[in-house]
Amino acid sequence: MPDLRTRYLGLELRSPLVASSSPLTSDLAGLRHLEACGAGAVVLPSLFEEQLEHEAIEIHRMLESGSESFAEALSYFPELDDYNTGPEHYLELVQKAKASLGIPVIGSLNGFSPGGWIEHARRIEQAGADALELNLYLVAADPEHDAATIEAGYLELVRSLRAAVRIPIALKLGCYFTALAHTARELAAAGADGLVLFNRFYQPDLDLETLDVLPRLSLSTSEEMRLPLRWIAILHGRVPCSLALTTGVHSGEDVVKALLAGADVAMMTSALLEHGAEHLRRVERRLVEWMSEREYESVAQLRGSASQKNVADPTAFERANYLRTLKSYASRFRG
Repeated sequence: MPDLRTRYLGLELRSPLVASSSPLTSDLAGLRHLEACGAGAVVLPSLFEEQLEHEAIEIHRMLESGSESFAEALSYFPELDDYNTGPEHYLELVQKAKASLGIPVIGSLNGFSPGGWIEHARRIEQAGADALELNLYLVAADPEHDAATIEAGYLELVRSLRAAVRIPIALKLGCYFTALAHTARELAAAGADGLVLFNRFYQPDLDLETLDVLPRLSLSTSEEMRLPLRWIAILHGRVPCSLALTTGVHSGEDVVKALLAGADVAMMTSALLEHGAEHLRRVERRLVEWMSEREYESVAQLRGSASQKNVADPTAFERANYLRTLKSYASRFRG
């Protein structure tokens, strides 16, 4: 049987299959089930900046009982109680997961501003997390903030966290960067141990009857994997940090593609929400079959063999691929 072991963020994993942040990783029973089904590591649900601010305002409100000065501010924050129940509950989950599981437990923070993140990162480390994933979910909607300012903010956040904690730090990024390869290299230099590509931004919708802006959650498909696949292939061997591919990983074949491109791990959320934790067994079985059929002895041998550095035609990952795609499509309509 092929050796499925891989290294991610300096941690040794039994396989490259990682259960990403989701409701399935929000309680101990779910985490144990994911481990039993073959997860190489688990990422806990994110602790949100909005939660921390909401909690601070609630404490202040209780201390200032009778004052109405915070009423409007309190109504501004979204309800997050159904996702997880705040910092203390979160730290307890980290402690219990670390004590109960034999696989790496990765904590997750979701936000952008440094502030209280430093303290909460330290507390997650003290609770026993093996690593920390910072989910940089920022929509750059303010026209006063240019790209350089925003990217400088990312770098400062990484430096601050790197100085505050010793555990590995992974950054879960969006794809909206003018020069992603350069930004990735700068983030690694600032102290990021890994990059998770890409954050799947949930897009709002409009209700045509009420004209309300509505949240819409659609699970990913394998088709969405091609964007992170391209960038994993471009960055492999060029950025000195771990690479995780997320979004669109549904099958054993998808995992093979992620590894061929150069990913250290493939992260799954939508497929597990749709099919349950048992789906990990089917994905791993197909990965083993594919590798055995082609006589790959290990994930290490497979990883990066189809990255931009190693393929015969590196331009296939760049503009040339666009031209070939148009040409191949147009040929279908010729007599």
